[in-house]
Amino acid sequence: MTESAPASAPRVAVILLAGGIGSRAGFRQPKQLEPLGGKPVLRWSLDAFAAHPAISLGVLVANDDVMTAAGSLPEGWILADPGAERQQSVANALAALTGESDDARVLIHDAARPGLTAHVIDRLLAALDTAEAAIPTLPVPDTLVEQAHDEAGDVVDRSVLARVQTPQAFRLGTLRQAHGEAIEAAATDDAQLVRRLGVPVATIAGDARLHKLTYAEDMAILSGLLGTNAMRTAVGMGYDVHRLVVAKPLWIGGIEIAHSHGLEGHSDADVALHAITDAILGALADGDIGDHFPPSDPQWRGAASHRFLAFAGERVAARGGRIDHVDLTIIAEAPKIGPHRPAIRDRIAEILAIPVGRVSVKATTTERLGFTGRREGIAAQAVATLSIPEI
Repeated sequence: MTESAPASAPRVAVILLAGGIGSRAGFRQPKQLEPLGGKPVLRWSLDAFAAHPAISLGVLVANDDVMTAAGSLPEGWILADPGAERQQSVANALAALTGESDDARVLIHDAARPGLTAHVIDRLLAALDTAEAAIPTLPVPDTLVEQAHDEAGDVVDRSVLARVQTPQAFRLGTLRQAHGEAIEAAATDDAQLVRRLGVPVATIAGDARLHKLTYAEDMAILSGLLGTNAMRTAVGMGYDVHRLVVAKPLWIGGIEIAHSHGLEGHSDADVALHAITDAILGALADGDIGDHFPPSDPQWRGAASHRFLAFAGERVAARGGRIDHVDLTIIAEAPKIGPHRPAIRDRIAEILAIPVGRVSVKATTTERLGFTGRREGIAAQAVATLSIPEI
């Protein structure tokens, strides 16, 4: 698990470029919307950044129709308009970050590289501790030759060459200066603009999974690299219970239900969402809700539980997995859950960004036996079924 950045660390922002058409790929829609492993190519990068604890905010550079097709933005993200060229798109995103100090860090990534991992992000941020800019690179494995008129020329020394990937990392002040001084100077990536300032650019080990989607045949390569064709089923179970108390709102399944009592807890005590969150984390073998949102932490006091469930869903997406089904049982004498079941199903599906047909909600009583039968509390249990890549 990636550890959170210290509280005193500079804020980290992301610029995710998804404004291109990708005509060379030959798809009927922008290549960033092509399905890969059950979700759009763009969604892979969005989910990977959303799941990383060091990321504070993000700017997605895309047209409105691209965002609509790809799904909702992660919490704390905003949308910026793309420019005619990549360089203008980055400038538009920088304009949206005017509230950030020059000391902030920024990662610029191309949505056409869906195989982003937390390890690459960690290495880039670590490099910025001592450098103004850093890029991931890979060695060139093939023999290279000059070519003219379909004839091979001299061999090029590949030992001094490297393949450059994204995301690229910068101290925000340096990147602003590089774009401000670029004027008419064109560049295929932002590291080139920074180097023109005379600022050294550090390199870190890249990742083959960051292969760029350029042509249609790259989809098969990405499917193999990301393991989207080798999935396994994982099942997790969750259980939660909270005491009923007077003078508190009652939240169950992400909706507020009118009742004489509410549930007592450090957050909003939504037993249904807590149980599903634990079921999903259990299927991922990723601890439980208390590990990620400890009740000893005051920042979660009174927190809305949909944030916990959304986090669990993002953890699935970051692993390249999908949520196939959620089965929830609410155990309560009162209030009656039946009238609220459709709204609860809709809300859970909305939070997890899955079709409502994958969400089952049931309710039962304990025939007046035990603490639920005495109306002292409400319990919930859930089972989550996931498909996740083979490790």
